[in-house]
Amino acid sequence: MAREVFPRCHIGESLLPSCVPVLELSGALERVRAEGFQVKRGGLFRWARDEWVIDWTRSGHPVGSAWHVDRARFDHLLLQNAAAQGATVVQGATVQRVIFDADRPVAVEWIHQDVPDVVRTTALSFLIDASGRAGVLAAQHFQIRARHTTFDNVAVWGYWSGTRLLPGGPEGAINLISAPNGWYWGIPLAGFRLSLGFVMHTRAFQADRPRFASLEAFYLDRVLRNESMRWMVENGIYIPGVRAEQDYSYIAARFCGPRHIIVGDAACFLDPLLSTGVHLATYSAFVGAAAISSILHGDVPEPDALAFFEHSYRRAYCRLLVLISHLYQRYDGAQNYLWQAQRLHRPQGRTPLASFADISAGLTDVREAIDTGARILTDDLLMEAEAAQQASRQSRAFDLPGDDISPIWATWRADANGPDPLRDLYVVSTPRLGLRRGTA
Repeated sequence: MAREVFPRCHIGESLLPSCVPVLELSGALERVRAEGFQVKRGGLFRWARDEWVIDWTRSGHPVGSAWHVDRARFDHLLLQNAAAQGATVVQGATVQRVIFDADRPVAVEWIHQDVPDVVRTTALSFLIDASGRAGVLAAQHFQIRARHTTFDNVAVWGYWSGTRLLPGGPEGAINLISAPNGWYWGIPLAGFRLSLGFVMHTRAFQADRPRFASLEAFYLDRVLRNESMRWMVENGIYIPGVRAEQDYSYIAARFCGPRHIIVGDAACFLDPLLSTGVHLATYSAFVGAAAISSILHGDVPEPDALAFFEHSYRRAYCRLLVLISHLYQRYDGAQNYLWQAQRLHRPQGRTPLASFADISAGLTDVREAIDTGARILTDDLLMEAEAAQQASRQSRAFDLPGDDISPIWATWRADANGPDPLRDLYVVSTPRLGLRRGTA
């Protein structure tokens, strides 16, 4: 059931390699490959006085690339694939209310845009909330969504043609460049187009924006005042039409409950800096589908399966939060930053740069879901998150306000390591997607 009618515009064009195995499981991979999207093999960072390159192809990953996509086409393709796999797809439907029996959802009331005066009721046995920023369960029903003040930012972006990327990056590298009060992105798209945007704190945006006659004038000024951006668009043509988003960083106090899970942007969104949005959406769908399959087939008790989903999803989110927070608030050189990334990474023998490449590819999260031996200890991750919080109050690269991010994991801490049976659960894809106990 989708509120919008596809295809529709959506930001978030840059995918991570972690999406590839999930697309394969869904049956959509070959269709995505055939769409002709721009191949992405890594990224180039110009941060403060440093520059470093991530090349997933050279990092020894079994999945060494992803794509920069046109989200209208990409999302529509996934919707069509769901229908082809047997899902009943209803577009233009708006959920008005979720009906609960105690703490279990049993039905939804919804209207269709073609007949808005008719309220329809659909019974359900299990509810997956993938309602995005609307947050049917977390924001509307339970009201358990909290915003991040550290990432209280505004993103402004537009599109160009005939531009060039910074030299030195691999094929289709996303370009990420820091600035005194924020950062820029450059995302190459098929058809020789470039998505170019910048992110700044809401407070700085509100102070600077009134000096310009339009959002477009403000955007062009920001692009042309940065040396790297000027070089990228020097011979390019700006395609009129500027977009902006704000208030997009938040997290729900919980991601699941009896007979329901919350996935993707409906549960949380962090920040566009490392292109984590689609990764967290597809990863939560992957782990969530495995948990639901095991519940419905009686393989694993529902409390254990839901605890595995909650723990896996929140662990992935928390690790990325720490990594991004370091770039925003405590960046002290590439060497130290990449060493921090290594601390958030379990496999031995990986260099700091390779550890960052693993995490930024999203493959660390996938590996932990399927291999109990690869999991970082939860206590180590929580200690690192607390250290990042403390440092954020003392050293802020972009003069951002300090943020008490402890609520993000305060509830999680009590159950972080879970009962012993939870520790040995892992995801399998054969003979069907689900959870299994043991050592993988």
